[in-house]
Amino acid sequence: KSNIGHTMAAAGVGGVIKMVQAMRHGTLPRTPHVDEPSPHIDWSAGSVELLTEARPWPRADHPRRAAVSSFGMSGTNAHVILEQYEEPAGEQATERPAEPATGTAVTEAATLSATLAEPSPAALLPCLLSARTPQALRAQADRLRAHLLGHPEQSLADVAWSLATGRAALDHRAVVIAGGRDELLDRLGALADGRDAPGTVRGTTAARAAGRTAFVFPGQGSQWQGMATRLAADSPVFRDRLRACEEALAPYVDWSLTAVLRGEPGAPSLDRVDVVQPALFAVMVSLAALWRSHGVEPDAVAGHSQGEIAAACVAGALSLEDASLVVALRSQVLTRLAGGGGMMSVALPAGRVTPRLAPWADRLAVAAVNGPGATVVAGEAAALEAFGAAAEADGVRVRRIPVDYASHSPQVEAVREELLTRLSAVAPKPAEVPFYSSVTGTRLTGTELDAEYWYRNLR
Repeated sequence: KSNIGHTMAAAGVGGVIKMVQAMRHGTLPRTPHVDEPSPHIDWSAGSVELLTEARPWPRADHPRRAAVSSFGMSGTNAHVILEQYEEPAGEQATERPAEPATGTAVTEAATLSATLAEPSPAALLPCLLSARTPQALRAQADRLRAHLLGHPEQSLADVAWSLATGRAALDHRAVVIAGGRDELLDRLGALADGRDAPGTVRGTTAARAAGRTAFVFPGQGSQWQGMATRLAADSPVFRDRLRACEEALAPYVDWSLTAVLRGEPGAPSLDRVDVVQPALFAVMVSLAALWRSHGVEPDAVAGHSQGEIAAACVAGALSLEDASLVVALRSQVLTRLAGGGGMMSVALPAGRVTPRLAPWADRLAVAAVNGPGATVVAGEAAALEAFGAAAEADGVRVRRIPVDYASHSPQVEAVREELLTRLSAVAPKPAEVPFYSSVTGTRLTGTELDAEYWYRNLR
């Protein structure tokens, strides 16, 4: 540190490099900037010295040896013993042409290396910056821009990785998101000048109390064709968890999750409830794993409708295997109701929707309360159309949800026994993360999430 400052993640290897160079040059370097040696060490005892001047390191009858230690604030304690390499007497280095590497493993490794060297062309990369003051933050953006201009060969993915994993997180922060070098240079220039720019966010942690994080998992309707495919290509963590979900779902489905997400020819459509719900579950669970890999841990989880299954899995109340069983079989049971009903979103509070249902009281019901001014109604298709027309005539905004079954309504009672039987093997456990139920409106321990609970979730 006295020579080159604190190089953060490179501090330990900096010491190794310094000692290797000392061996090469046969010189023990001085420690600069020492005005007063530590009084906690008796420098007069033993042979340990603090070198204020460089000193020759003569050869002896054995190779030069040295120890390098690296200590971190978090308790890291690394110790390496180095020994000078000495070429055996009479041995001379010879050069020979490099032989081309061959073999399947080599070919696969080369292909994988080329694939992972840079993210997909359309990927956006976040460059994270932090400093102690706003002025220092702008100066850091300027230095990074100058560095990138001077090193056009450097991988942007490598730069973004190093900024995210190898730098201290100080109070004044910025993130610059860019899809290419020119865009990144422009946005770094704007940050350095104190100007606002697209894809650039600045903030500070100094005036903000530490908050808490909740993972909230949506129900059906958040899907789109091609979802997760680019992220699976770019993120090993997301890809591995998605693969684990596919394996856990395999005993209960006759289609490939990968093929569905990619929209491959012959793969079933996301329009099928028994396909879209397991697919959404897998994506949500994998996204949670990705966030956790970046240090974002949930203080609580909650879910809406089938999103509760993913929430229970992420909370640890259901194993991945049990959660996969629930989402697969629950959605398959739902297909028994297909064609017999529908659902409609109504832009009114539940208290004002219920009286409007009176003419169809035995055919429609409030299915979900999505917010203070958003209610979902479910039931028979013909009654739903009549209700919607009456509501619109009164100036109430409604939207038909594109499904042909009535979840969260009395129609679900027809499949209660089948659902309880098929989910009887589910073995819930105490949740490791607080789980808040959208069925009961309370926090549950996790052990309540048995077959009966998942029937209530659907009803």
